[in-house]
Amino acid sequence: MVTIHDLKAWKAEGRRFTMLTAYDFPTAQILDRAGVPVLLVGDSVGNNVLGYPDTLAVTMEEILHHTKAVARGVEHAMLVADMPFLSYQVSVEEGVRNAGRLVKEGGAHAVKIEGAHLELVQRLVEIGVPVMAHVGLTPQSVHAMGGYRVQGRGEAAHRVAEEAEQLEKAGAFSIVLEAMPADLAAEITRSVEVPTIGIGAGAACDAQVLVLHDLLGINERVPKLAKKFADVRGVMTQAATRFIDEVASGAFPDADHSYE
Repeated sequence: MVTIHDLKAWKAEGRRFTMLTAYDFPTAQILDRAGVPVLLVGDSVGNNVLGYPDTLAVTMEEILHHTKAVARGVEHAMLVADMPFLSYQVSVEEGVRNAGRLVKEGGAHAVKIEGAHLELVQRLVEIGVPVMAHVGLTPQSVHAMGGYRVQGRGEAAHRVAEEAEQLEKAGAFSIVLEAMPADLAAEITRSVEVPTIGIGAGAACDAQVLVLHDLLGINERVPKLAKKFADVRGVMTQAATRFIDEVASGAFPDADHSYE
């Protein structure tokens, strides 16, 4: 199984790796067997699976439910679960309790936390829960940021870089860098010893992450920071329309698809 020590070793070796979101058992099984080393049960389940307009409405119970499903399909990959909005911001104690549930009940190997919650990160690491940090554009703070905007431009670059360094000192084993200038992401990647995982942050990061539904082309629109590697939405549409046509014509089911 992939561990936090593997990721750190890969950074030292200059070996780039990937992380993808997964929200269910069959997807986790497919991605795990394909060799994806890190799977993330993201709070992006909200707008990619559950039909919410953003990630803010996702609850602990929903993340826990999907984490359990993904864990059943994983044999080799590291499984990281997102801490949803208001599951850790209210108090360190509540954050510890909810993170513990994702590991103990959900089967996650680590949790991901947005923003510079240094005391919580340190406490979780102390009790044995690995933490993946997340700086730059943090979707749970989308309203405070005034929308999905690039972070770390101009004078704000120092703040983002400082947050990343503080999170490393607090014990985070990796840091997601989202929607920031490539030169800033490159600077952070050089300055920290833990792996950086980029999304819309340029090619200098140690790893790259995408939302699976963007990668597969399931979503109608793919954000600029992502890339569509397949057209699964088109394949699903074609399969459904063929089924409709064959049932209407009587071509399905035929003798090969019957227990007679």
